[in-house]
Amino acid sequence: MAEETKRNRWLPRIVLAFSAVALLGVSVLPYLNTPQNAPVSVNSPAPDAQRKQFEDQLRGYESVLQREPENPNALRGIVDAKRGLNDIKGTVEPLEKLVKLNPGVPDYAVLLARTKQYLKDDEGAILVYREALKSKPADLKILSELSQLLVKQNRPEAAIGLLQDTLRDAPKVNQATPGAIDTTAIEVLLGRTFANQKRFDEAVLAFDTAIKAKPNDFQGYLGKALTLQEQGKKDESKVLFDKALSVAPPEVKDQISRLAAGPIASPSPTAGGIKPNDVQPAEKPSDNKPTDVKPDVPAPAKP
Repeated sequence: MAEETKRNRWLPRIVLAFSAVALLGVSVLPYLNTPQNAPVSVNSPAPDAQRKQFEDQLRGYESVLQREPENPNALRGIVDAKRGLNDIKGTVEPLEKLVKLNPGVPDYAVLLARTKQYLKDDEGAILVYREALKSKPADLKILSELSQLLVKQNRPEAAIGLLQDTLRDAPKVNQATPGAIDTTAIEVLLGRTFANQKRFDEAVLAFDTAIKAKPNDFQGYLGKALTLQEQGKKDESKVLFDKALSVAPPEVKDQISRLAAGPIASPSPTAGGIKPNDVQPAEKPSDNKPTDVKPDVPAPAKP
């Protein structure tokens, strides 16, 4: 339990340092995600005193690893120190160890893959995501990140196939473990992937499936509204925007209203502006979600 608490306190700091990567829960809208071409924030060179502090911390954590090669607190401390020293490449090895030691924690995998993307190693990032899916085959964060990366690489059919395969396997998986796969959220992600490829009829079908499954969830309505808006069907999209507003939690209504005001540019995985990751429904926080912890918590304990 103590180790879980330490991990949850550390992750927000690192995630925020790596360009505020929004590692949100499984209910976030996947179709306006954080730009994938900027996963890491490289700070300006640290002042001499601060740099020395990071160097001292790094040596301390490295000495701990010599005694305890799998000490997670030391590994996280090394990532933090190297990030402070702007040694982004140097964070890869300790992150890889953290992923290996924690195969059931998708946040580590996302952070590692985002770092590889920043270092122009998209294929390495894809391998990280695919390996993470072996442990958590329906994790929406991983599916969202991987599908968007595949689209970015001009491999939309691979992204669509990934999501369709997950939906195909969902009944069997959910029979064994009820609720393991949120098929509605994946349908929404599939819908936006189709829409990004201008396959609007298939996109609408996916959103209709999501709406039928969860008529009180705003995501399907919003996804379909955006798709119709892209096609210039203003009157039809307005009806759906209004419906999304009627069932959405208060904290996202303003964002939905801005989207409804349009027109908006055709969406892409790296598009800027208002992002659906910024529009998330209210949900009960999970124990492992890093965004449940305020980012101004202390750094990992010193060795």
